[in-house]
Amino acid sequence: MSDAISTYMREHRDEAYLLLRKFTSQDKKFVMRSELRESMELVSAEREDSSLSTSPLGELLNASEEAAIDGPWIAISVRWRPGQWQFYRFHAEAVDVEEIDVSEFLAFKERLVDGQSARDQWQMEVDLTPFNRGFPKLKEPRSIGQGMSFLNRRLSSELFQELDRGDQRLLQFLRLHQYSGRQLMLSQRIHDVTELRRALRQADEYLEKCSPDATWDDVSLDLEAMGFEMGWGKTVERMRETLRMLSDILEAPDPGVLENFLARIPMIFNIVILSPHGYFGQSHVLGLPDTGGQVVYILDQARALEWEMKKRLDEQGITLEPQILVVTRLIQNAHGTTCDQRSEKIIGTSNARILRVPFRDAHGEIVPNWISRFEIWPYLERFAEEAEKEVIAELGGNPGLIVGNYSDGNLVATLMSRRLHVTQCNIAHALEKTKYLLSDLYWKDNDSQYHFACQFTADLIAMNNADFIITSTYQEIAGTEDSVGQYESYSHFTMPGLYRVVNGINVHDPKFNIVSPGADPDIYFSHADKKRRLTALEPELREMVFGDGGGSPYRGHFKDESKPIVFTMARLDRIKNLNGLVDWFGRSERLRKHANLFVVGGHLDPARSSDHEERQQIERMHQLYDEHNLEGHFRWLGFQSERTLVGELYRFIADHRGVFVQPALFEAYGLTVVEAMSSGLPTFATCYGGPSEIIEDGVSGFHIDPNHGDQAAELIAEFLEKCAATPKCWDQTSQNAIARIERGYTWRLYAEKMMTLARVYGFWKYMTSIDREETSRYLELLYGLQYRSLADFRTP
Repeated sequence: MSDAISTYMREHRDEAYLLLRKFTSQDKKFVMRSELRESMELVSAEREDSSLSTSPLGELLNASEEAAIDGPWIAISVRWRPGQWQFYRFHAEAVDVEEIDVSEFLAFKERLVDGQSARDQWQMEVDLTPFNRGFPKLKEPRSIGQGMSFLNRRLSSELFQELDRGDQRLLQFLRLHQYSGRQLMLSQRIHDVTELRRALRQADEYLEKCSPDATWDDVSLDLEAMGFEMGWGKTVERMRETLRMLSDILEAPDPGVLENFLARIPMIFNIVILSPHGYFGQSHVLGLPDTGGQVVYILDQARALEWEMKKRLDEQGITLEPQILVVTRLIQNAHGTTCDQRSEKIIGTSNARILRVPFRDAHGEIVPNWISRFEIWPYLERFAEEAEKEVIAELGGNPGLIVGNYSDGNLVATLMSRRLHVTQCNIAHALEKTKYLLSDLYWKDNDSQYHFACQFTADLIAMNNADFIITSTYQEIAGTEDSVGQYESYSHFTMPGLYRVVNGINVHDPKFNIVSPGADPDIYFSHADKKRRLTALEPELREMVFGDGGGSPYRGHFKDESKPIVFTMARLDRIKNLNGLVDWFGRSERLRKHANLFVVGGHLDPARSSDHEERQQIERMHQLYDEHNLEGHFRWLGFQSERTLVGELYRFIADHRGVFVQPALFEAYGLTVVEAMSSGLPTFATCYGGPSEIIEDGVSGFHIDPNHGDQAAELIAEFLEKCAATPKCWDQTSQNAIARIERGYTWRLYAEKMMTLARVYGFWKYMTSIDREETSRYLELLYGLQYRSLADFRTP
């Protein structure tokens, strides 16, 4: 590519020179993708020549992610497609170009930030490339996030070609499984694969003569004599299905059959879910600092996983109660929540509970108060050690799966799973690195407040230690054509003066799997489902929306209650952008004419918030209310934490032919989007992040660009005008939204895939070198030499 660009610049020297000169004259050290394209368009316009954008130089700039400029030098990173990067260095005066490696590119950026000190000092490099050589990787961008399917296809064909080793390892794997001292699947009576094949034939012939509905108790004596133990199925019919799957795998392994067979093996009886930060509870916590969708996600996840675990165990003929522990922090000053209770049963489950373990300071004393998620790093190592002891005591042994959540939970999951040798799953929810522009380069400027260096190091360690990673969307891994994925942003970056990462994570790694969560179907369902509606709540909802607030603090009334309602609900922080929506509404006469705006979020009194950013957002909301003279058009209600009430609120808005708007600057997934669509509310949501995958634009909802609020307001107003003229327009969008959620965004589908993933990755971890011991040892050095020193700070 560099040869083609060099040739073009020699033949079109004027255009190339003007373009490079425009970059260097901007008086900016770093220029982003959109600015690079704008500069190219300006030069094309000045030269009255549109060929630049289709030239080799134009192709490179269209694929560029950023430029670092230190005139006359310009270093550019080019992202041809997700996970495929190249780096180039231009000399504006010589009109020349050369390809450089990622290390040179990062070093160039470091010099722009740290100046001479960056030139003089040695910089540590983190490079995981050597540990991944020879390990299978996906090739096509469209396959990213389908790791389980890829592994089954690739490894099953390779492993079972080595018949003796593959089959024998499979035999050993099937003899591993026990529960409370009871052997499952295979006993020691079967010594080798030849005996296993013979036993499978005998068992099938024997079971063929039995009633399909007969149970294990009816056939156990004969099957145990052949070497089989409990776990093949609840009925003879299911036992035969499972036995034949294994026979087929030994005969000619098929990835689909292997996945279905592994999904049936009883190998997970207990799960630990880790979520240390925030106020983790079941009531009166939502809206508190660092406490939002992740809590809802995990509680719904626990319910769905327990149901799926019980179903699978029952289908395999095993009668026992699986256990799920959600491990979080105990906060003594709990502010009216249950966060000061050690143990709390999760409502809607049989045997899932919250287990709370306190943070301790350097002297071993319990830390009584809430601590921001950005300040908890000094406490996590000791928390992991104490939580591990508590978990083993509660479960009576090791869990079968450890699931981390967010950066802190994923780090604790790493520490715990390494010591216990348990399969580890990571769920990021939202990686902070892509939320804050250039937060890695300027980490020193923000370290006292955010401690990004500590968090990014923890992320790097945890994501590479995980056996598998779950994301809600493709974009979370690999972004879009025009934006870098959250995980992809860790492929290379630098924190000047600390270390540079030249290969941190590969988005083509088969550990990545897309598993989209849903909304609680008992709470979030169609407004048209009248039989399930809680009509007793309607008077309270009417007060919340139109009256005295239903006991919640509020500001504003609606002058015309007959207008449809534009509804939004979220935490009050900058990224959620509720103030952005209020500003769009205030500036749009067209939208104000056709709708009222109803905002639910945060406190109305800044003195009641302990979060600095939230206080700023509260003050800004009041300012916008006055600035746009919104009385009569806008109501702002304090955050609502009662989920049953919130579910009925969505349907109440739908009854009034309203819409839901999610205006975030970026949204990793979009749980409220799923909730609103499940309720049948036409939904307008940010085009940045997960909602753009959930919503089919113009069919089951609409994408909006939060950077172009005026256009978003016009789109909402246009839809409401159409619905006023043609009511079927609203009905069709509502029905399409519900259908979209039912096809791919339910907790039932989530739990099924999660349980299969855990079995498949546990299997391949045993059968191959997928556990990547060398990588883990390398990351232990990074933990010991970097993370621990970065985390050596304490909250005042």
